[in-house]
Amino acid sequence: MSDNRRSFLKKSALLGLTGLAGGLIGKESINNLEAVSNQLSSSDPLFVLPKLPFAYDALEPFIDKKTMEIHHTKHHQGYIDKLNAERKKSNINMDADDAGKCMSVDSKTSDLIRNNLGGYYNHCLFWTLLKPNPERKENRPVGKLAEAITKDFKFPEELQKEFSEKANKIFGSGWCWLIADEKNNLKVVTTSNQDNPLMKVVPENGRPVLVLDLWEHAFYLKYQNRRPEYISNWWHLINWEMADKLFTGK
Repeated sequence: MSDNRRSFLKKSALLGLTGLAGGLIGKESINNLEAVSNQLSSSDPLFVLPKLPFAYDALEPFIDKKTMEIHHTKHHQGYIDKLNAERKKSNINMDADDAGKCMSVDSKTSDLIRNNLGGYYNHCLFWTLLKPNPERKENRPVGKLAEAITKDFKFPEELQKEFSEKANKIFGSGWCWLIADEKNNLKVVTTSNQDNPLMKVVPENGRPVLVLDLWEHAFYLKYQNRRPEYISNWWHLINWEMADKLFTGK
């Protein structure tokens, strides 16, 4: 991997986990996300569960309180517990490049590390890209990201259509992403299980801008087999301000 390519991907991996959320999600949440960032860029042997930047019931009626509580305290915590146990057991050196930024994950990486490291990072990013919208107001892209969406998709509705279609076509469990390449061109991609676009094992790398969790535990209590309805309602909850910061890197 070229130095430029590596630098490009490294820059993105922690953006959604740090103080870029300033003014959007509150001081306490920012402190928690900064703590996560410090774990991903230090030799601290343990990961911890970050607090959500909103209450468990704040995303209703689109995502219910019980789902959010289980998703956060059971599933996200589960990836952390397994990752921490493996780190202790194997005395694995996970520095900022190799672990926190997911960039060294390749075909030789153990499934346990690959899956749980991805599960940790993906969920941390997913939480920061959600924003309560109890009044169901129109929710549209902002800033430089809005301009890029117009350039690459013509209309936000076209992005929504393509993203939703690809998300619905994921077989089994996985994630749908809006990524930016080295030239800041936008593209919709999907990954299976807990893979993400920073890993070497995926067909297309890029800087994460948006992400949607398509594992059944993210929606099944409320939506059962109605995955399209879950995807449709997720558009009401996107934190476009954060997505714009991820896109611009500022």
